[in-house]
Amino acid sequence: MIDLYTFGTPNGRKASITLEEVGLPYSVHTVHIGKDEQFAPEFLKISPNNKIPAIVDNDVPSEPISVFETGAMMIYLAEKTASPLLPTEPRARADVLQWLMWQMGGQGPMFGQANWFIGNQPDNEPAIERYVNESVRLLGVLDRRLADREYVANDYSLADIAIYAWHAGRIQSWMPAERPGQLEAFTNIARWQAACAARPAVVKGMAVPS
Repeated sequence: MIDLYTFGTPNGRKASITLEEVGLPYSVHTVHIGKDEQFAPEFLKISPNNKIPAIVDNDVPSEPISVFETGAMMIYLAEKTASPLLPTEPRARADVLQWLMWQMGGQGPMFGQANWFIGNQPDNEPAIERYVNESVRLLGVLDRRLADREYVANDYSLADIAIYAWHAGRIQSWMPAERPGQLEAFTNIARWQAACAARPAVVKGMAVPS
C-alpha cells in the first residue's frame, strides 16, 4: 500500500493520476495547505521541503521508502511497476523525461506565478505581464509539439500526466480574462486535453482528495 499525502492542487493531482494509471493501491491522507498542515513536524519527516504531495511506499522489504517532489515520485512509481508511462528504450525514455522536466521547470512555475499574481497582486502589472506572456509562449511550444502527434512524447506518458494536471488545474484561472480568445487558437492542445481528460485514471486522479 502507498500512502499519498496530498491536497487538491495540480501537483497533488500529478501524483494521484500516476497512482491511478499504474494501478497501485493507495491510501489518501489530506494535508490541508490552507491550514498550514504541511508544516507539521510529522509531515516534515516525510517531505523535508514542506510541500505536497509526498508518498510513502510500505510495500518494500525493509524500511518504508518516502519520496517527495512530484517528478521524482512519478518516476519512482513508473519504475516500480515497469509501466509504459516511462519507456525503457533510450530514445523514447529521453523524450518522456525531457518533457517531464519541461513541465517541472517551465510550465508549472510560470502558470503558478501567473495565477498567484493575478489572484493576490492584481495591480502588479509588470509581474502579471511577465508571467502571462511566458505562459502563453509555453502554450505555443506545447501546441506546436502536438501538431503531428497524439500525445506529447508520442505515446501517453508521465509527461502528459504532469502537463495535463497543470493545464487543467490552472490555465482557466488567468487565461480567459488576460488573453480573450487565445485559448481557442491552440487547437492541438484542445484535442490533446480532451483525450487526456477522457481517461478513467485521469478522471479518478483529478478527484483526489475528495
